[in-house]
Amino acid sequence: MGKKTVRSRIFRCCVYTICIVLALISLYPFFIMFLNATRSTSEIWQNPIPWLPSTYIFDNFRIIRDIGTFDALLGFRNSFIVAGGTTIVSIYVSSLTAFALTAYNWKMRQPFFTFIMAVMMVPAQILAIGYFTMVWRLDLVNNFLPLILPAMASPIVVFFMRQYLLATFQIDIVNSARIDGAREFRIFNQIVLPMMKPAIATQAIFIFVASWNALFLPRILLTDRDMFTMPLMVSLLQGNIYDTEFGVVYLGLTLSILPIFLVYFLLARYIIAGIQLGAVKG
Repeated sequence: MGKKTVRSRIFRCCVYTICIVLALISLYPFFIMFLNATRSTSEIWQNPIPWLPSTYIFDNFRIIRDIGTFDALLGFRNSFIVAGGTTIVSIYVSSLTAFALTAYNWKMRQPFFTFIMAVMMVPAQILAIGYFTMVWRLDLVNNFLPLILPAMASPIVVFFMRQYLLATFQIDIVNSARIDGAREFRIFNQIVLPMMKPAIATQAIFIFVASWNALFLPRILLTDRDMFTMPLMVSLLQGNIYDTEFGVVYLGLTLSILPIFLVYFLLARYIIAGIQLGAVKG
C-alpha cells in the first residue's frame, strides 16, 4: 500500500510538472509581447527577447496618440459588436440545432448531420470571392451584419454541442416539461440551455477569440476606418521594415488582447465545472 501511495504521488508530481511547463511555454509569447510594449524600436532590434520591462511605454502611448489612425476605443467598440454578435448568434443557433439533432427522432436526422460534418471540410477562403460579390450586391459593405450572420452556420460548434448533449441530455426531463404544458422553445431556453452552460462557455471563448482576431473577412468587407475592428486598427501601425515603430505595434497588440483575457477569466469557472462534471460522470 505504501509503494502505491509513493508511486501515486510521484505520478501526480510528474503530471503537475508537465502542466506547469506547458503553461509557461504557452504564456511565454504573451510575456514577451507585454515586455516589448514597454520598449523602444532600437531596444527591440538589439534584444528581441527581453526579460525585464523598459521605460518607453508612455512614449509608445504618445506615438499611438500622435499617429491618429489608431483609435483604441473605436476599435474596441467595433470588435465587441462583431465578436459579441458572432458569439451570441453562433452559440444560440448551434445549440438549437444540436438540440434538434439529439431530442427529436426525424427521418433525415443522420443525413443532415453528415451534411453539417461535410461543410466543415470546406475552407472559408474558397467562398470569399462569391461571398464578397453577394455582400456588395446587397449593399452591405462596411456593415457588421455580413461578419455576424454567417456564424449561424458553425458546423464545429454544432458538432461539439451535439456531443455534449449526447453525454448529458436526458429526454425524460423534456417529456416531463411537455406534460406540464411547456412549448418547445420554452423547454430549450429555460431547461436545455442552462444544462449546457459548460459547453456554451467553452465554445463562447473559442468563438469570441476567433472573431475578435479575424482579419481576412473584415479586411475585405470593411473599408471605412470608422468601421475598423481592433486587428485592422493594429494593422495600421505597421509600415515597412525601416519605419515601423515595433514598440508601438507590440503595445497595440497588447491592448487588443486584453478583452480576450477578460472573457476567458469570466467564463473559466464554467469550463472547470464542466470538466468536473465529466469526471464525476465518468
